[in-house]
Amino acid sequence: MEEKRLNTASILGVHFHAVTMEQAVDLAMSRLRARQQGYVVTPNPEIVDLCRRDSAFMGIVNHATLVLPDGIGIIYAAKILGETLCGKVAGIEFAENLAAAMAREGMRLYLLGAKPGVAEQAGANLCAKYPGLVLAGTHDGYFTDAQEAVEAINACGGADVVFVCLGAPKQEKFIADNMEDIHATLFCGLGGSLDVFAGVAKRAPDIFIKLGLEWFYRLIKQPSRIGRMMKLPLFLLTVIRERLFGGRGK
Repeated sequence: MEEKRLNTASILGVHFHAVTMEQAVDLAMSRLRARQQGYVVTPNPEIVDLCRRDSAFMGIVNHATLVLPDGIGIIYAAKILGETLCGKVAGIEFAENLAAAMAREGMRLYLLGAKPGVAEQAGANLCAKYPGLVLAGTHDGYFTDAQEAVEAINACGGADVVFVCLGAPKQEKFIADNMEDIHATLFCGLGGSLDVFAGVAKRAPDIFIKLGLEWFYRLIKQPSRIGRMMKLPLFLLTVIRERLFGGRGK
């Protein structure tokens, strides 16, 4: 599946690729086999809002090899705007499916981010779950100089894929600024995924995910997230305004 043939859906200026999970993983694996360097981003409504406030960040996101719709709010927005997406492609699920595909071909994965010790545990869990996956190395996200992380990845012999889990927009900016100096092919910005892979945090039960209520489960577990959760209805109101006024209602 060629990138140039991918359809896109524009959500408030962010151009999401209309792909299924299987198509996204297939495209990523094709690039890995061809040694074509690139990066994957997984914007949710919060990241789209960041893009609208930061044109440089918007440019980084829109130049990604794959822009995956992470969050039910993006799917709702596409429907409101009359844009076509194939459904939610959650970043953590993409990462897990990619790790499984990499394992079948003995590829190397580097994990960057989270608190000290978390990436190591995440790597151990992924390698145990997907025999054949090679953990090239890990580094926590608590570095002040990006060059430190760049040198750590290169020192272990590089990798096929680097999961960059520093939170947005830091992870995307790190990738854009440093990927050419890193001996790796594909970079994936994946937020808090390492905490889940390490068992430090848990995703919502499947029923919540299937119903598009993962956000509600998180709110129940962490009521302090109410401020962040209020951004979703505000995001959808902005989308409705875009549909009605073409941006004139901003």
